[in-house]
Amino acid sequence: MDLVEYQGKQYFARYGLPISPGEVANTVGEAEAAAERLGYPVVVKAQVQVGGRGKAGGIKLASSGAEVAEHAANILGMDIKGHVVRRLWIEKATDIAKEYYASFTLDRSAKLHLAMVSARGGVDIEQVVEEDPDAIARLHVNPLDGVTLEAVRDLVERAGLDLEAREGAAEILLKLYNCYIEGDADLVEINPLVLTTDGEVRVLDAKVTLDDDAAFRHPEWAEIDNLGDSSERERLAKSKGLSYIPLDGSVGIIANGAGLAMSTVDVVSQVGGSAANFLDVGGGADEDGMASALEVINLDPSVRAIFVNIFGGIVRCDEVARGIVSALDKVDIASQIVLRLDGTNVAEARRIIDERASEKIISERTMLSAARRAVELAGTPKSQGGTEL
Repeated sequence: MDLVEYQGKQYFARYGLPISPGEVANTVGEAEAAAERLGYPVVVKAQVQVGGRGKAGGIKLASSGAEVAEHAANILGMDIKGHVVRRLWIEKATDIAKEYYASFTLDRSAKLHLAMVSARGGVDIEQVVEEDPDAIARLHVNPLDGVTLEAVRDLVERAGLDLEAREGAAEILLKLYNCYIEGDADLVEINPLVLTTDGEVRVLDAKVTLDDDAAFRHPEWAEIDNLGDSSERERLAKSKGLSYIPLDGSVGIIANGAGLAMSTVDVVSQVGGSAANFLDVGGGADEDGMASALEVINLDPSVRAIFVNIFGGIVRCDEVARGIVSALDKVDIASQIVLRLDGTNVAEARRIIDERASEKIISERTMLSAARRAVELAGTPKSQGGTEL
């Protein structure tokens, strides 16, 4: 779950990180009232889960109520890279001397936590990596050991932070790591971390991604307002317990197991198509699970064919087949379904599908032939390479 800036800052504040005073506003009037309470100058900031807000005009400095009203009116309803602004964060302006970058995330290849710090803050970290990878200092952290003040002091020194900022930055890094671990986050990022003109180190922006699998430990997460940023199908998938990620292709993907789902996305690409989503029904690839998955895919107008790829290990293929038939009875599926089933009770599953055979359901025996048929139905060219699976 990705948090918008103000939610990330509120999360940081729980762990003692220094943030600037600010208030949420949903209307122009609320923005004006918040600015009056905070005192001028203030910054009017769009709250959307996307970078580049400043360049898009979604972050504005205001020195009066009239300027707050003007900026709030212009920013509310603004479309920033496909995200509509519905909420603002009105923050007391900060006099900035220097901008830095700091984050903690998981380095999966190393199987260790990774801290990154750079003296080049205020720009996308990807840009820094591309232009000057040596500008980023890194520290791998064994989760059994955690971090020490000495380790983060060395990190900020290697990153080249200004002398007057190093101690404050090191203390913030300790708190940021605590937030990352105890707060069950996949990513905590501060960009920029700033040195103010009066020598204080503060958090000026916040990017936080929470680990959905840890939600059982955090009942308070249920109260987090996602600002309607997720689509109807994303919300439906979550309510049905499905792992769903929207992509930008035209072939809808349904598979059981994350590995098989990723392989299915890859094979569609291999034969010249593009996946519209990643959808893993996991162990829920039974009748109800399949009906729910097809209902989610059916909400995506970009889908022109659906590729269902199921290997029956724990799940039974006949249950999957019944789920597809049930979904066709309940929902007007807009796209043709290409079905590849293999594994437990596959003969019975094929009998069920054959009885319902129509233009709506097409059975294929291999993953590659199914991918080719789905890509063909979606209207995208197909290649001739690949090995039958």
